[in-house]
Amino acid sequence: MMTPGKDPAPPNSHLAFLSGARAALAFLTRIPCGKQPVGESALHWAPAWFPVVGYFLGFVACLVWAGLERAGFMVASVATVAALALITGAFHEDGLADTADALGGAFDRERLFIILKDSRIGSFGATALILVLLLRIAALAKLGPMAAGGLLLGQTLSRTTPVWMMAALPYATPAESARSSQLMGVGMIHAVIATTFAGLAASLLILGKLLPAQAVLMSLVLAVIIAVLCGWRFHARAGGITGDFLGATQQLTDAAILVVLAASL
Repeated sequence: MMTPGKDPAPPNSHLAFLSGARAALAFLTRIPCGKQPVGESALHWAPAWFPVVGYFLGFVACLVWAGLERAGFMVASVATVAALALITGAFHEDGLADTADALGGAFDRERLFIILKDSRIGSFGATALILVLLLRIAALAKLGPMAAGGLLLGQTLSRTTPVWMMAALPYATPAESARSSQLMGVGMIHAVIATTFAGLAASLLILGKLLPAQAVLMSLVLAVIIAVLCGWRFHARAGGITGDFLGATQQLTDAAILVVLAASL
């Protein structure tokens, strides 16, 4: 659980950049990261580390998959998706449900934000959540022996494109009303660093023969397309992004990558 606070590291120091890894882990997961508060300078660099956290989550998911693979691909798939939701506190799944309810149930911008703030899940949110979870589970089961590559790539890329959205689009909600607004100030440098990390991860998957290069390239293109379409829609409907929108983008990207990989391998 993340506790924002002050720290002595200047925002542009190497220490602040490295501390961003801990801040990213605390922000995106429920994994204990120590009792020391996360400093503002570390939060500034946290988005650059999002793909690294995604790769770590993919690795943990691979361990769950490997431990249950003998019980059957479907059992391993369900348990793996459940484990990811547990580790992240269903952070992104909640964003997906709220986003679907808001975009599906609101006819104007004011109503959209009212629905986003409502903690209840409506029919649009429930439908979107169920369908995306089923897609992820079914695609993982179809991947079978190649599931490890899909988990690592999906978790990494789905946490990379939102950084570009944070850099390119304004926040549509007031700074004090959203958890993700603590990361305001994301710029091109954050997106470039995040992309570099994601590129290294993708290269490792190819070199390790976990996924063929063509499948990785298709996933990269797909992730960009989803980010552009989501960003366009969010800007048109809300005037920018929210934390829920970013979570929805992560879920849609991960599901789409797994489905494409399942269809191509």
